Amino acid sequence: MKKKRILSGMRPTGKMHLGHLHGALLNWRKLQEEYECSYFIADWHALTSEYEHPDIIRESTYDIIMDWISVGLDPDVSTFFIQSHIKEHAELHLIFSMITPLPWLERNPTYKEQLRELTQKDVYTYGFLGYPVLQAADILMYKANGVPVGEDQAPHVELTREIARRFNHLYGEVFPVPDVLLTPTSKLLGIDRRKMSKSYDNAIFLTDTDEEIDKKVGQMITDPQRARRNDPGNPDICNVYSFHEIYTDPETVKRINGECRSAAIGCVDCKKVMAAGLKKGLEPVRAKRKELESDIKKVRGIMEEGDKRAREIARETLEEVRAAVKI
Repeated sequence: MKKKRILSGMRPTGKMHLGHLHGALLNWRKLQEEYECSYFIADWHALTSEYEHPDIIRESTYDIIMDWISVGLDPDVSTFFIQSHIKEHAELHLIFSMITPLPWLERNPTYKEQLRELTQKDVYTYGFLGYPVLQAADILMYKANGVPVGEDQAPHVELTREIARRFNHLYGEVFPVPDVLLTPTSKLLGIDRRKMSKSYDNAIFLTDTDEEIDKKVGQMITDPQRARRNDPGNPDICNVYSFHEIYTDPETVKRINGECRSAAIGCVDCKKVMAAGLKKGLEPVRAKRKELESDIKKVRGIMEEGDKRAREIARETLEEVRAAVKI
């Protein structure tokens, strides 16, 4: 039985952190077993907000690919490609832009939210408004049956569904209407208890050294109601404890839970235990990453092969689209 196809991507705007790992990458790794997967570097999407500083896009592209492989994404099983290397995306985006009503874009809740958040950047541009149309081209180009996304990106996939229906209504059934595959929200917050993000400067990166991890964990905000060492804590609302549940062995987690509630352990010692578990958990990822860094030619070869596979599908799809639109 032929596997259903899914597609997802990431913008190359910096290094991967634990939020990416637990919010997307581990889910992507699991999906490889069930679906025919394509994962891409969304460098054109990155330009919508980084057009004034594009250097970070090129710098981040191969860093992200190495992180993907290091955490277990398999380029022999999934297709990796770089968006801008598949020029057909631009043509399909142009065609979709002709049939997408402007109010669909203006009422997009993600667009409104990002306008509020990205106040330090001028994103009142045609490209930023049309971001979901390009995303629709990315998804529908490969006739994806599903798209794994977080809740914040779900409105974009809903718009993709609408564009697919509108195209099919106007020109005939060309595209499947993809399902939204909601990914689990990462329970790991940044060291300041906000969402982990590069822009907040509160992230623990997959490439951080032991010293950097120790420093960042030492700065983490714990139970905000625990003011003194002898105050009992509440692990249920402690950010550090969330990391313990993933990276510390179960017996130790159980012990720390009880000791925290009785004030038998202080936050400093609790953090040291967690940092040790976190470093141990990331050790295989960092080791694989170093191996890839020593053979960047191999990484580029992986991407060239992925680009080739993606391009073959894209060309077939665009031939169908041109025939349907009669151009």
